[in-house]
Amino acid sequence: MDIIHLLPDSVANQIAAGEVIQRPASCLKELVENSLDAGATRVQIIVRDAGRTLLQVIDDGIGMSEMDARLAFERHATSKIREAKDLFSLRTMGFRGEALASICAVAQVEMTTRRTEDETGTLLEIHGSDVVRQEVCSCPKGTNIKVSNLFFNVPVRRKFLKTDQTELRNLLNEFYHIVLVYPKVAFTFVHNDEILLELPVGTEKQRIEAIFGNPKRNVYTSNFVDLNTETDLVSIRGFVIKPESATRKAEQYFFVNGRYMRHPYFLKAVQTAYSGMLTSDYQPSFFIYFDIDPEAIDVNIHPTKTEIKFADEQAIFQILMASVREALGKFTLAPQIDFDTSGTIDIPLPTDKPVEQPQVSVDPHYNPFHTRGAIYPNQPTPKNWESLYDGLKNERPQSGINDAAQLLNDGMLRPLDAEQAPMWQYGGKYIFMPSAEGLLLIHPRRAHIAVLYAQFIEQLAHTQGAMQQLLFPEVIALQPDEMVLMNNLLPDLRAIGFDLEQLSPDSFSIQGIPSQLANQSPLPVLQNILHQVRSRGADTQQEWREQIALSLAESAAIPFGKVLGDAEMHDIVTRLIALPSYRHLKDGKTIVSLVTDEELAKRF
Repeated sequence: MDIIHLLPDSVANQIAAGEVIQRPASCLKELVENSLDAGATRVQIIVRDAGRTLLQVIDDGIGMSEMDARLAFERHATSKIREAKDLFSLRTMGFRGEALASICAVAQVEMTTRRTEDETGTLLEIHGSDVVRQEVCSCPKGTNIKVSNLFFNVPVRRKFLKTDQTELRNLLNEFYHIVLVYPKVAFTFVHNDEILLELPVGTEKQRIEAIFGNPKRNVYTSNFVDLNTETDLVSIRGFVIKPESATRKAEQYFFVNGRYMRHPYFLKAVQTAYSGMLTSDYQPSFFIYFDIDPEAIDVNIHPTKTEIKFADEQAIFQILMASVREALGKFTLAPQIDFDTSGTIDIPLPTDKPVEQPQVSVDPHYNPFHTRGAIYPNQPTPKNWESLYDGLKNERPQSGINDAAQLLNDGMLRPLDAEQAPMWQYGGKYIFMPSAEGLLLIHPRRAHIAVLYAQFIEQLAHTQGAMQQLLFPEVIALQPDEMVLMNNLLPDLRAIGFDLEQLSPDSFSIQGIPSQLANQSPLPVLQNILHQVRSRGADTQQEWREQIALSLAESAAIPFGKVLGDAEMHDIVTRLIALPSYRHLKDGKTIVSLVTDEELAKRF
C-alpha cells in the first residue's frame, strides 16, 4: 500500500503560514508592503483587539482586476518576479508570492479592489482558503483588505499569542520599520477607534521626529548629526546621535534599498566608531539607510526578509565605521586623526612659562603593615584587635569542597552571624567579612539591590507598597508604544507606590512615588522601568514585576563607593544573608565572592 500522498492546498498553506504569519504584526507587515509595492501614497491601518479581531489595511494604490484579485490568493502567485534571476535585481518589498495565501489559510479575509481605469471593483471573501464569494462591487480606487479572526482555525497558534498590549507593541514596532523608510507616503494607525499615529508626507528627519519626538520635550532630531557617504560599492546616509545625548534606551535602525534589516555585524561597526565616547551601559541611537546594487545582496534567506546577506560585508563594515567616525568628527564630537601624516605629533607648549615637573614627596620609611615598634612608636595599637580574628579560629567544617564558587552555593556555606562578625570596608568600596571557609568579599551596592529587590517583589505580591506624595507633581510624556506598555504596567506600578493619573493620550501625571525613592526624581525611574521591560522582552505579569522590582531597587540602592558605618554594613549584610539566594543578582551579577583559606595560604 502506497503511503506517500500530496497534501491538500489548504493544509500546505497552513504549514507555510507557520513561517510567514507568526502573529498579527507579521500580517500587518505583509499587507502594508503589498500596498507600497502597489504605489500607494496613503495607507490607513485599522486594528481591533491588537489584531486578533480585525486587521484592516486601506490604500490608494493601483488596485487589481477581477482575475488578478482571485489569482493573488494562490500560492506562489506574484507580480514582482517572473524568473529566478529576478531575485538578484529586486526593488520591491515582496516577491515570494506566499503572504496572501498564508493569511487567508488562517483567517477570514475580505478584500475590495478597483483599478483607476475600471468603473466597478471586485469583492472577494475567503475563509480558511475556501472562497466564500466573489462579485462585482462599487468601491474607491485602490485596495481594502480586512483580516478577521486571525488563527480562527488554528486554535493552538491563537493560544500562543501574547497579551493585547504585547501584540500591539509588536504591531507598532513593525509599523515603525516600514514608515521610517517611506516618508513620502502618508500613514494612519488606528487601534480600537483611537488614532495612535497620523504621519503626513515629509522628510526622513520629519518622520523620525513624528514618531520618537514629543512637543513637550526638546526636538528629538536636534541630537543627531547627518551621515552621508558615497562609494562605488555602497551609499550610506542617515543620522547618528551625538555621544553626549546617548541614553540607555537606544533606537537603532538599519535599512537597505527601502527595506528594514537586522545586522549584528554592522551594529558592531557603529559601536566601534563610538568606542571611547560612551560608557558600557549606554548605546548609540541611529537611523542608517544603505543603497546598494540589488545584485550585491541576497534577501531571500528567510520569509520575514529582515535577514540580508551582503556579498562584501567586510568592506561595508569598514566604510560604515569610517563614515560614522567622519560624521562625528565634522561636528568636533570626536578627535580627528590624520592617518596620512607620518612621524610624531607635535603638541605646542606655552612659551611664556617654564614647564614644571610635579613634585611628589615620598617617605621611604613608611610601612603600612608595621604599626607597632620603633618606626612609629607613638601610633596607638587598636583596642581589642585580637577579637577581629575570632571568626578565623573556628575549625573548618570537613565539607571536602575546595572550590570557592561551589562553597557559595545555597546551603553549602553560610557566613558567621552577621550581627556579631567583624567587618571592614576596603577603600570605601567592598565589605570584607570572615567566614568558616575563608574571607567573604561583598559588593555593598549589589547587596543593597538584592535586599530591596526582595522587598519590592514582596510588596508587589501583596500590593503593600508605601507611597510618598510629591509636593510638585511631574509629567511624563510617552510615545505610542510606551503608552501601551505603561497601561499594561499601571496596576503593578500603583501597587508598588506610584500615584499616576493619565492627562492626555500621550502623558501621565506623577503625583506620588514609592517611599524608598524619596530622594529620587521619578521621571528617570519610570523611563528606566519602561526601557527594561521592553528591551528584555518581558511578556508575563511575573516578568514585568521582576523588571519593575529590579529597576526600582537599582534606583533606590546606595551608590557604589559610599562609605558605610558599622551599623549600616551589619544591617545590609544581615538582611542579605537572610535571603534564600544571596550570591547573585537577578541579572546574574556577582554579590558575594569567597577567598578560601587555601587561596590565602598559597599567597604566602
